[in-house]
Amino acid sequence: MEVGIRVARVGDVPAIVEMLADDPLGAGRERPGDPGYVAAFEEVERDPRQVLAVAVLDGEVVGTLQLTCTPGLSRVGMVRGTIEAVRVRGDLRGRRIGEALVGWALEEARRRGCGVVQLTTDASRVDAHRFYERLGFSASHVGMKLAL
Repeated sequence: MEVGIRVARVGDVPAIVEMLADDPLGAGRERPGDPGYVAAFEEVERDPRQVLAVAVLDGEVVGTLQLTCTPGLSRVGMVRGTIEAVRVRGDLRGRRIGEALVGWALEEARRRGCGVVQLTTDASRVDAHRFYERLGFSASHVGMKLAL
């Protein structure tokens, strides 16, 4: 099984949204087919500090994540990479596609000058916590959100 990782294209948006919606949390907040996703994709695509990536297997999009590189003053001006929205198609989980995606994102973050990569994962995603810990991430902070 040879999985390729590449930057997403607008034609990948429906497959990405299907993966975002394919779990109990995503099912309640995503709306596949909504034209807002294409507008959001175009905004991400224009922003040089963002990269939306997809994993491709046999010509099909089977995984995705987004990497954001944020400059800041903390840590002597260190750029931080943030990985978000990591998803692998449900029928292909457990085949190291997520590992390949995250590995790609870590290399891309290094290439873009990031000194640290961070991510958050919903407290209910216990399997995801184990996955990220296996890849070397540590639960070093408490994340908080405020809906606006």
